[in-house]
Amino acid sequence: MGDPETTRGLREAMVENQIARRGIRSISVLEAFRRVPRHLFVPEGTPLESCYGDFPLPIGFGQTVSQPYVAALMLEMLGCGQGSRVLEIGSGSGYVLALLLFMGMDPIGIEIVPRLAARARRIVAGVTGASVRIVAADGVHGLPRGAPYDGILVSAAPAGIPEGLSEQLAEGGTMVIPVGTGTQRLARVSRHGGGTAVEYGEYVRFVPLVEPGTRRRT
Repeated sequence: MGDPETTRGLREAMVENQIARRGIRSISVLEAFRRVPRHLFVPEGTPLESCYGDFPLPIGFGQTVSQPYVAALMLEMLGCGQGSRVLEIGSGSGYVLALLLFMGMDPIGIEIVPRLAARARRIVAGVTGASVRIVAADGVHGLPRGAPYDGILVSAAPAGIPEGLSEQLAEGGTMVIPVGTGTQRLARVSRHGGGTAVEYGEYVRFVPLVEPGTRRRT
């Protein structure tokens, strides 16, 4: 889908105009966005220019792939380096998992919709050449059996910060999570000395983090 030169140009414009111009400075984040073809993670038939637009895109089942700037901001806030074990909750299309792989991290995903999880595994493998573990499950309680994690990235919004997720962070680890109903803010949760500290950042809008008992069966 799309001529390679055209899509490369669209990615470069996205990085310069939507991400770097807004203050994202992390070299590894910017380079990952230049390399990962976002148009492969959205439904077929989506206009190419829209694939790199400054807005989220629907991927079915009430889910979206995040606005590029917001995804970049969350990755920069996460602050994890190469080799870090990162849990992403609400993996959706798999786009952020691919970005994490291109940044040299070891990601694990959780996605509540089984068909999206299967699609994401296939696309991420095709784009990165690497298989990635994506668990089809509720993400509210994280994935305790794989803890601790250097980073946790939550791509859906709970009403408040789930305590169980903070407990799955390694010492010195960081979680970035949108918090709130309706109006949401990005929260950066840091774990040090057995306790956690929370800093709040920009206002955002994400789909709700689905609670256990309301899981989609599609």
